[in-house]
Amino acid sequence: MMRTLTGRLILSHILPLLIVIPVAGLVLDYVLETHFLRANLAGELTTEAVLVAELALDHPEIWDDPAEAQAFVNRASLPAAAQAMLLDANGVLLASTVSADMAEVGRPLPDIPPLANLLDGETAVPANAGPGNIVDVFVPVRGADGRVAGIVRLTQPLTNVYDQFLLLRYSITTVLATALLAGAALTWFLGNNLGRSLGQMTEAARKLAQRQRLEPLPEQGPEEIRQLLRAINTLAAQLETLEQNRRQLLANLVHELSNPLSALRSATNALLGGAGEDEVLRRDLLIGMQGEEEKLNRLLADLSGLHDQISGSLALEIRPLPLAPFLSRVTQVWREAALYKGLAWQIDVPENIPAAAADEDRLAQVVGNLLSNAIKYTPSGGTVAVSAGRQGDEVWIRVSDTGTGIPPEALTHIFTPFYRGSANSRFADGMGLGLSIARDLVAAHGGRLAVESQPGAGSQFTIWLLTAD
Repeated sequence: MMRTLTGRLILSHILPLLIVIPVAGLVLDYVLETHFLRANLAGELTTEAVLVAELALDHPEIWDDPAEAQAFVNRASLPAAAQAMLLDANGVLLASTVSADMAEVGRPLPDIPPLANLLDGETAVPANAGPGNIVDVFVPVRGADGRVAGIVRLTQPLTNVYDQFLLLRYSITTVLATALLAGAALTWFLGNNLGRSLGQMTEAARKLAQRQRLEPLPEQGPEEIRQLLRAINTLAAQLETLEQNRRQLLANLVHELSNPLSALRSATNALLGGAGEDEVLRRDLLIGMQGEEEKLNRLLADLSGLHDQISGSLALEIRPLPLAPFLSRVTQVWREAALYKGLAWQIDVPENIPAAAADEDRLAQVVGNLLSNAIKYTPSGGTVAVSAGRQGDEVWIRVSDTGTGIPPEALTHIFTPFYRGSANSRFADGMGLGLSIARDLVAAHGGRLAVESQPGAGSQFTIWLLTAD
């Protein structure tokens, strides 16, 4: 049992009960006997002895005539099982209700309290712990002159009382034993419940280590156990998400690599087969191959950004960055791409816009990603616009387009890694990493990336950054 936590928990609760409950029972038995039973009986016996002493005042002859003394004690109304004696002022026995004491009549008794205490004025001297199982009470009887004429002694054997007290002991023992069994049963139940929860968590950890699918564990038990179960469920969900992302990444890689590689292979075979002799065809093939190489470069950039996300190595060199010359320089290549596709190009960046606190290369990567998407998903005849401004202690850079827009159900997922959407949506192709990387880069600057879009009405992506001043 000591090898398991459940067993140790049960023993840690039962062993104190096995020690404390019997000790508590013995202490309770002792206290009841010494502080209540004897004390109450002595008090009652003292009251009876005082009454007998008051009656004796009306019969002064009993102190001179043993026969009268014997008749007096025989007539006294005593409690059941109580025994009475009359003694003179010197402690000599005059009468007794016990026949065995008749032989001692006329002799002093050795087992009485010091007579000096009684003669000095004490009205009652109870002997709560008399010899054997008895309670003794001595009450002096004073005459009209105040002198002690004699002593009334009442004795109560405890044998019958102990017989009744034995029943009380049995009752106490039964109650304590029942409490012990109930405590043991409750401890066993709680211990097994805890052990079952720990067993579930152990099995869950084993399945996670073996990469097995884990069903959510029921969050039951004490608050600490529920928190641990909740943490395991969260960990399992995150691992499941990572596994799905891993599979999605592999599928996306296969898809994204197969198309440009197939196109490059076809163009290469065509050139090797003699297509290079036709200058127009050779030029078209080379332009096509250049486009496929650009796709591969973008794929490599996405994978590099994914590596930075996973490794946490989004290192930034934050410096004051004047936005007007920066945006003029960064957007030039994308302006040419937009015009080449037949798109209208607009840019509105005030010359006096404050500098942003940013890493120039990383921010250029974000702006380039947004412009690439805007140009890619805006049909010929549409418009791509870049604008910037200031609001409070922040500056913003906005990339707008009049393209296909983003459906409302996709807006909550576009920053999720590997999200691609349906076949006819804006994000049907690509690795699904560009916006996720862009958002993380902006967040690493201490800023945020917001989006507004309506299907068929275009999209607006806004970068919010702190100013450098």
